[in-house]
Amino acid sequence: MSNSGVVKTEHAIDVAAGPRAVYDLVARAEDWPHLFPPTVHVETLDGGVRSERLRIWAFANGEVRTWTSRRTLDPEALRVTFRQEVSSAPVASMGGEWIVEAAPGGSRVVLLHDFTVVDDDPADREWVERAVDTNSSSELAALKAAAESLAAEPGTLLSFADHVDIAGTPEQVYDFLWQAGRWEERLPHVDRLVLTEPGENLQTVEMDTRAADGSVHTTKSVRVGFTPDRLVYKQVQVPPLMAAHTGRWTVRPTGDGVRATSHHTVVLRPERIRELLGPDATLDTARALVRGALGRNSTATLVLAKEAAERDGSR
Repeated sequence: MSNSGVVKTEHAIDVAAGPRAVYDLVARAEDWPHLFPPTVHVETLDGGVRSERLRIWAFANGEVRTWTSRRTLDPEALRVTFRQEVSSAPVASMGGEWIVEAAPGGSRVVLLHDFTVVDDDPADREWVERAVDTNSSSELAALKAAAESLAAEPGTLLSFADHVDIAGTPEQVYDFLWQAGRWEERLPHVDRLVLTEPGENLQTVEMDTRAADGSVHTTKSVRVGFTPDRLVYKQVQVPPLMAAHTGRWTVRPTGDGVRATSHHTVVLRPERIRELLGPDATLDTARALVRGALGRNSTATLVLAKEAAERDGSR
């Protein structure tokens, strides 16, 4: 660490999983939203096996920021270096490295950062250092939990999709999905919804959703829009059975309309299954329950989007 100019930080953690498995989690940046609490979405802009450019949306001290980074991957040395190309103020420059090493019992992961702030402002420097410290600790803890739980039970990760074909335009369907402020009146399973828009093509949505058994679950999501064919989201407040939930809505043209698809990725919490679902419940029970509940709600939303688009189209 330095009192002026470049600030350098180092964080580390021991992981009870093999170095290659841990490195692979670090290398697959597209999986970060359901692995790392601060990360909302990662968009791959270009690149290949050894180098890639990413646009990242993530929390920094409670605020969602976005920046563009270039990463260099070294699978032989189990290292990933990164450098922001376009930073988000007050950061002037930011870079660092993930280092995965073999250690007794598994692996040791070291996360290095170096950064500067605009005009070397002391208050901004403290703000960024606090964000780096918070996010690094959170990401390393999450990496450890993910690597160890996936090594013990791969079935905790669940991904699936449902689609509906619609005789409408991409813009009609995207607008229905993006206009979450109207969901309380449009979607029967939504009891309450609070929408904020902290940035361009950025939303936070807090809502109470009613399940088939009548129970109500409160969730909070951050959503990033890519008009007119895709929006992605991450739940930052999830039901107790889940450790993470991310998803995306895609709208693809077909010969006579569009295919709207809801994609979900969920990380389950196996240690809560019997407590929440009963003494005879298993991981398969939890997977089926979550698949059914999320699939029903997303399909219901898509069916209503279909009705709205086709109703508008027939006028």
